[in-house]
Amino acid sequence: MRTDARDLLAECDVLDIHSESSVWSRLIGYEVADRHGRGLLGGRLYSQADLPRMREGGLTGAVLSIATNPLRREPVLSQNVARLVASLGGAAVVTDAAEYRRARAEGRFACFVAVQGGNAVASVDGFPAVVSRVTLVHLTRSRIGAPSAPLGGGGGLTPFGREFVAGLNQRRVLVDLAHANAPTFWDALDAHDRSLPPIVSHTGVSGVHRSWRNIDDRQVRAIADRGGVVGIMFHRGFVGGPTAEDVVRHLEHVVAVGGEDAAAVGSDWDGMIVTPRDMPTAAEFPVLVQRMLDRGWTPDRVAKVVGRNYLRVIDAVRPAS
Repeated sequence: MRTDARDLLAECDVLDIHSESSVWSRLIGYEVADRHGRGLLGGRLYSQADLPRMREGGLTGAVLSIATNPLRREPVLSQNVARLVASLGGAAVVTDAAEYRRARAEGRFACFVAVQGGNAVASVDGFPAVVSRVTLVHLTRSRIGAPSAPLGGGGGLTPFGREFVAGLNQRRVLVDLAHANAPTFWDALDAHDRSLPPIVSHTGVSGVHRSWRNIDDRQVRAIADRGGVVGIMFHRGFVGGPTAEDVVRHLEHVVAVGGEDAAAVGSDWDGMIVTPRDMPTAAEFPVLVQRMLDRGWTPDRVAKVVGRNYLRVIDAVRPAS
């Protein structure tokens, strides 16, 4: 592989906007601050990312998401958030754009904290202050709304869900519509403050590969029109191919539908996914960027997609605490 990708990454802000490594920390003591190998399954499902390998891959920061248990509530969520924050070693925990830039100036890896599944709290006041983004629904229906999962039930955003979205907007917590079924997605956009950008943090697009997990062109365009981003994930089953080039095809489709400012990278590393065979872990992230360059992407487009677009969203929602 030529050095073009690494040279370019060294000049950019590089953010993976959705990583799930914290779930394995809770289940098997997988410490995110330590460097790991590919695990018992060769990098399938887990052991794909940790902070040392993210840095090795050229990343300057990441959004670390905590997937919630639909049957457990705020005390457990607060404990899980506190455990994650305590486990990050010398990395900086950041909650807004100013803190991210301060961490960058200090040469520290920047970690945003997100929660996947708003059902974990009785109200938006239940989220710890360090949480800067919430994915409304995950894999099960909740009193907020319904997911796109095949057994996730139907229906759209509930009345409580509408209040929930308004509360997140008021607290300047970024609203993530990944996993939402179409009715919940459109209801949430209707309830969302039009002056603030929503996002879809990790998905594929059905315009490239049809899947229950992927969003359509109308949804991509709606997020772009609101100033948000669509993060493309790395699971082979959802991008419809075994290589990093298949991920790039989804990113290109987001650009074609919503413009260069609408695309981002949301790997879902360690979220029980199977990663591209030429990019099995975070350490191989430059492979993705090289595929972009090989397909004729300009350095400016690459810089937008790997970090600048998401930082623009953070600047809009949380410029400073």
